[in-house]
Amino acid sequence: MDLSAADALAPIPFTSSPKPTLGVEIELQIVDPVTFNLKQGSVQLIERLGGEHPKIKQELTQSTIEVITGICGDVAEAVDDLSGSLRELYALGDELGLAFSAAGTHPFGQWRDQKIFPNDRYQKLVDKIQWPARRLLIYGLHVHVGLSSGEKAIAVSNALSSYLPHLLALSASSPFVDFEDTGLASTRSKIFEGMPTAGLPYRLANYGEFQRFMNTLVRAKAIESIREIWWDIRPHPSFGTLEIRICDTPSTMAELASLVALVQCLVVALGDRYEQGAPLQVLKPWILRENKWRACRHGLDADVICDNDGDHGALREQIPDLVARLEPTAERLGCLDELRGLHRTLDGGASYERQRRTFERTRRLPDVVASLAAELRESVGTG
Repeated sequence: MDLSAADALAPIPFTSSPKPTLGVEIELQIVDPVTFNLKQGSVQLIERLGGEHPKIKQELTQSTIEVITGICGDVAEAVDDLSGSLRELYALGDELGLAFSAAGTHPFGQWRDQKIFPNDRYQKLVDKIQWPARRLLIYGLHVHVGLSSGEKAIAVSNALSSYLPHLLALSASSPFVDFEDTGLASTRSKIFEGMPTAGLPYRLANYGEFQRFMNTLVRAKAIESIREIWWDIRPHPSFGTLEIRICDTPSTMAELASLVALVQCLVVALGDRYEQGAPLQVLKPWILRENKWRACRHGLDADVICDNDGDHGALREQIPDLVARLEPTAERLGCLDELRGLHRTLDGGASYERQRRTFERTRRLPDVVASLAAELRESVGTG
């Protein structure tokens, strides 16, 4: 091998974000308003929007629609941005006989029945990956937080991995798949891990190693761009952000606001420690894997490992302590009320718990989706 060629590194510039700006993306289920089964409606929606919309986007399957924000200064602005687009989407959905539901999976929708959105990128993805891509009938929340440098993004990502079980448990909204209760709080996370570049991020020493990693995968034709790296946390160099992708789609806008506040506060608090030269706790990769599994399986009832010595504790006890520690950061960022909203999730139940309660009461999965659809619409405030 020509070592000089192998060592050549195509630089991947990181677009600096001086402020911890936010960008939020949510993937929603398109459902029939009568049967509450999935409905192939994204092509109609996109066509009625003129074929392109700055904030309402197609996704892999035609029963999915994505709504994104612009670059926002704080959580309230991001929620207002999303809510405006969602009200536009609801008005159009009402005309077309479409409803929307927000959860990590649909309880009885069949991936075999879904059509791929007519887009060369999606078709190429399915042709390349096959079965793992065809069964991606899942829905998530992605949160971008601006950071000043690639080095900082890698350091914060390594430390933030310790909090992935907290984010996953609070957002978990996918207990049902294929007509059954899977016994998991977040089935979506296990389905997504079937993709070749999804799941926990690799532990990287610095931004240079990240660039070399990406260069290697591109040179080996494993990927064409960073868009094909679906880690639970990933740097997004062209946006100048750290993108947190672990969360199931939350079922209400209040839950979304609280999760976005938690993500922003964690990134900023860890980033402050990095800038101060303070040590950042980094858990061993095998502990991160175990903790993610526990949150996936048990949700808020998970008992997770807290340090590299094996000490552990209940998430339901850890989360209030975490909120309390982050309150000064939240106050500075203007999202204290949204952060404190996590207490409502703990008290009233996460989405996966509410879905199970609905099913226990009615024994009908369509009623679960109807409840989710009603929750989302009411939280958006469409009238």
